[in-house]
Parts: sequence; C-alpha cells; structure tokens
Amino acid sequence: MTLIITGGAGFIGSALIRLILRERDDITVVNVDKLTYAGNLESLEAVSAHPLYHFEHVDICDRQEMKRIFDTYRPSGVIHLAAESHVDRSIDAPGDFLQTNVVGTFSLLETARSYLATLESSQRQRFRFHHVSTDEVFGSLAEDGFFTETTPYDPRSPYSASKASSDHLVSAWGHTYKISTLITNCSNNYGPFQFPEKLIPLVTLNALEGKKLPVYGDGQNVRDWLYVDDHARALLTVFEKGQSGRTYNVGGNNEKTNLEVVTSICEVLDKLVPDERIGPRRKLIEFVQDRPGHDRRYAIDATRLQYELGWSPQENFESGIFKTVAWYVEQQDRWCQRVQDGSYRRERLGIHREGKSGEP
Repeated sequence: MTLIITGGAGFIGSALIRLILRERDDITVVNVDKLTYAGNLESLEAVSAHPLYHFEHVDICDRQEMKRIFDTYRPSGVIHLAAESHVDRSIDAPGDFLQTNVVGTFSLLETARSYLATLESSQRQRFRFHHVSTDEVFGSLAEDGFFTETTPYDPRSPYSASKASSDHLVSAWGHTYKISTLITNCSNNYGPFQFPEKLIPLVTLNALEGKKLPVYGDGQNVRDWLYVDDHARALLTVFEKGQSGRTYNVGGNNEKTNLEVVTSICEVLDKLVPDERIGPRRKLIEFVQDRPGHDRRYAIDATRLQYELGWSPQENFESGIFKTVAWYVEQQDRWCQRVQDGSYRRERLGIHREGKSGEP
C-alpha cells in the first residue's frame, strides 16, 4: 500500500510517519509538505533514509503538482493533515487559514477525484481519503458533557471555522462523488517535536530559562490532552478499519485546566533540572489578557473509536507530560534551536490589532 500523508513534516504528521515506518513494512509513505514555519524535516531525520519513505516539497493548493504526485506514486489513500493550526495565528491572519485549510482541502479532494476516475472499480473501492480535524469545530462546552460525533458544529475562531469548512467539504465530496472518506476530530495534542508556539513546549522552554509563564485569563479553560503517539495510532487504525463515511472522535481522557497544565510542567522541571537561581518555577506564572473568543471547555467522547475499532490511549497525562518535558529538556539546545528560524521567538500571538489585514 502506498499512502500520501499531507503535512507530514508537522507535529502530528511526523509522528504518524515515524510510527508507520517503525512498525510496518507493508506501507510506502509519501510525505507532501509545503514546509512552512511549523513544518520541518528535522522531525523526520531518523527515517529520512528509509527505503519506504519519499518526500515531496509541494503546496497542496498546487493542483498541477498534486496531480503529478498522484500519477507518480499511485496511492491507495490519503491521510490529510496539512493545515494551519494555531488559533492565535488565525486571529492575526485569518486569510492564511482559509487558503490552506479550505482551498487546500478542496484542491486535494478534486485531485483525488480526478485520480479515482483513472482507476479500475476495485482500486477505486479500496481508495480512502482520511481528513484529520479538531474538536474545536464543536465550539465550547459547559462544565459537564462531552463532544460526540453528532455534536452540532459551532466554530468560534477563524481556525475552527476553517476546519469546520474543510470537514463539510470532505463529507460532501464523499456523498456526491462516492469517494470513501473518513473524518477524525481530535482533542489537544502534545508530545515531542511540537513547534514551540503551542502551550506545553512554550511554557517548558520559557520555564527552563526562568522567563515569565503567561497564562490566558484566569487559567481555568479546560482541554482534553492527547499524547501525539496515541493520536498517530488512532489515525492509522481509523484509516485501515474505519467505516467509510463515518466520523470518529479521538481523545486522551485527560481533562486539565490550562493552569493545571502549566503547574504540572513546573513540577516536572523542578525535579528534572532544579535551578537555585530560578527557584520553584510556579512563581513564574503570570496571568495575562485572555485570547479573544477563548472557548471555555473542550472534552471528547471517544467511545465510538474505542468500541468499534478497539483503540484507546496508552498514555495518561502524568506519564505523557513527564516524557514530553524530559524530551524538551534534552533537545533544548538541539531541535528546539534549529526549528526556530527567526520568524518566531516565543512572542505573544493572537492579540487583534485594529487595522491589521486578514488577507494572506
């Protein structure tokens, strides 16, 4: 089987590629990535010479290049992860998110549709298009309840609106053009190789250097945290075993407030690398102006995935956060330095400024 993975140089995509090439010898992987600021090949260094791995430096919006890739590799399916994914950046530049997440998904679906027309009936039936999305499309929860696969969509940010749009495109193309589609909506991912703009690596690196640890609002916003390797296993499981046309929620069963997450990072760092000059790192926590439109709580019900396909997370938050923080400590002067190319230096993003254009 040959599998195209879009966004394979990103955080989740690279974890999926490492998993496949580590555990399977029957899948050829074609990594298609534009290599924006958050996508880099450093995360795939360990598998770059693998005989079943191929890399294509291509933007999914480029229909001509995507046609070439489909014609060259003749894939059995696509796992579509390529996306702009940071809510704060979507507030500053929503046009970028519409271009990649909506136009890019449309372009990829149309490329797949044209490719399928060249296949024999049996090959068309085997082909699968798996779109990877987010729980943020469902909006915000109260203090109880969970997102299920039938929760109505209620996106609250430019990012979640763009992902909701792409979800609907995939579903519509599946129904109208008889493409075998799958959609997964996941909770917040964390783990090694995550770009340092996201909460856990940002806090970890700042705390190592004794910098202030900004926490939005009152710190009581709740997220369900999913270890990235658990998510990668879920994606491969859904692609291979999921029912065509079905949606599956992927969650870690680890609801934590943002303040609890930051405090946990401080505690792990104080054990791993105590620093008398800094002292207890929780003293570095600083409450800052909240993100505009900040959803209060997300929580995933992953029952369908567990009972229908047999997947469940292997990491709890305590084990996962320890592994993650320990990895960033080890990589502080290696991977972390190499991926910060000058365009991002851990500054605050997502503060809307009057007169700032939303155009890409």
